[in-house]
Amino acid sequence: MWRTVILVVGFSLGWPLTAALGQERAKTWQYAPELLRPFWAGDRVEGESVLFIKDARTGTARASVLFPVRKVLAVRNSAGDVTYQSGRDYVWKPESRTIVLPEGSRIPSRTPEQLRRPAKSQKYELTHRDGKGEIFFGGKLEYAAMQTCITYTHAPDLWKASVPRFDGKALPRSVAKLVKRQALSIVTLGDSISAGANASALYEAMPFQPAYPELLRAHLAARFHGPVRMKNLAVGGTDTSWGLTQIDKVADAKPDLVILAFGMNDSAGRAAKDYQANTKSMIKKIRARLPDCEFILVASMLGNRAWVRLKHELCPQYRDALQELAEPGVAVADLTSIWARFLDLKQDWDQTGNGVNHPNDFGHRVYAQVIAALLDPGP
Repeated sequence: MWRTVILVVGFSLGWPLTAALGQERAKTWQYAPELLRPFWAGDRVEGESVLFIKDARTGTARASVLFPVRKVLAVRNSAGDVTYQSGRDYVWKPESRTIVLPEGSRIPSRTPEQLRRPAKSQKYELTHRDGKGEIFFGGKLEYAAMQTCITYTHAPDLWKASVPRFDGKALPRSVAKLVKRQALSIVTLGDSISAGANASALYEAMPFQPAYPELLRAHLAARFHGPVRMKNLAVGGTDTSWGLTQIDKVADAKPDLVILAFGMNDSAGRAAKDYQANTKSMIKKIRARLPDCEFILVASMLGNRAWVRLKHELCPQYRDALQELAEPGVAVADLTSIWARFLDLKQDWDQTGNGVNHPNDFGHRVYAQVIAALLDPGP
């Protein structure tokens, strides 16, 4: 039952969520290195997404960013074609994480009640954990239309949670190809997140940002000035058991590096030991055809904790299971820990793409930042 629900969420537009849909549209998106700079590094965050929520008692709308703000540099809508004005549209205090909307602000805001729907009123039943109706589902860019993107500076070295760290022994062949400007071939195999769900490029909407696999490709090509090819075999609604059926397609592409990104759909209830066994089997079967192939195993973002169908406790178990597989030639991209910290500091609606289990454009950039950090030895 669970897999059916996730599958239809992944295919909510009636389109198969494959990378092919985004490749041509992604050409209209302009790569900018600052967008792929790790959000946890330095003293500046680019386009962090928030959703302003009105207080039921006062009517004042506010949202929180990840770090205490030293200076707000830009506040824009998600499309990037509207820039809001300090004082008129938003107010903030230095060294506070909170931004407030004054009366008359043009920035969109919502009440918590507006992010719910009555029980059984939506195409997909997304029952809230408190039993009071359903989480509002955004099949396209409904959440992006409500969210606002904030670029700001802050004191450095404030991110205290897990961050990816480059290890020269983890992916030596792939890193050597990048550094030597040799062609690097990558295959991504995963679910709807990897296929591009709720990235703006999929819907031919501004800012036309592609999903994280193409962001990663573009960033590595620009960073190392060499050819990087990406074949995205991800399909919405899939899990590790489906991944085991795709070995021939992966091997036929002859990748140097394979990104395996499952977990959101497995978390319907698959035990961590079975998730690990399926992942280990994928690695083994691919290496039987391609002995020199390297792997990045993605520990998934966290979905909305308020959705009753998600077993949140499984995601850290999956992450730990993947880390047990790490060895020379196999690295882990830990999005699970980063998302857990996000949800400590902010709300799911600040970075969700669909309300339940997909990232928005900001989240796709975070995915690319984390994975790229495993491949970049630095200056």
